Amino acid sequence: MVRDGYFYALGLIVAGILVGWFARPAWALVPFLLASFFLWFFRDPERAIPETAGAVVSPADGKVTDVSWVTTAGEKQARISIFLSVFDVHVNRSPIAGIVRDVRYRKGKFLNAMNAASAEENEQNVVRVEGDGQVVIFKQIAGLLARRIVFHPRVGDRLERGQRVGLIKFGSRTDVLLNSAANLQVKVGDRVRGGASILAYLQSADELAGVARHSSDERAR
Repeated sequence: MVRDGYFYALGLIVAGILVGWFARPAWALVPFLLASFFLWFFRDPERAIPETAGAVVSPADGKVTDVSWVTTAGEKQARISIFLSVFDVHVNRSPIAGIVRDVRYRKGKFLNAMNAASAEENEQNVVRVEGDGQVVIFKQIAGLLARRIVFHPRVGDRLERGQRVGLIKFGSRTDVLLNSAANLQVKVGDRVRGGASILAYLQSADELAGVARHSSDERAR
């Protein structure tokens, strides 16, 4: 259970008791039901984290709504978008093991997270993680209902694959950006679980070096 769930639930339980005491007991049902919802919403289940080399795990629970190629700063990247409804677990996890190289919070709109424009226009937190010679960028994107993005690690911190890093409160979206050599494992419509579902496989630093040497040899011939 995420700590926030206890704060919301406790306030509503107190409100329910006061309403039931000073008004009618039946009226206390509404805040009690809301308290139950918040305890359920902020659940934080344990997950079995894949140990396969090069695996990129999902940063969130939800439905894959987009798998496409985008160009960022002149570099072609694969983008995987995951939509989180209010019924999904909202705890976010690190896609790979590595060092947090950059964290940038950007204010913006609160468009529906299903809207393609939300990837660029909505309030979001952009995190860059580098591990084993690879860089993975993932975005925590606020949605129509989401009004707060939480991210705990700082630049320079070491993360493990599947490690809890924060959450987005209520409906939202996460995007994962990978290099063009990534071997994608999901498609639009797939359901994924944070920390447990493999989105793609990346080449290791040694494999990348081998590819570079091969290309160099080919050009030299």
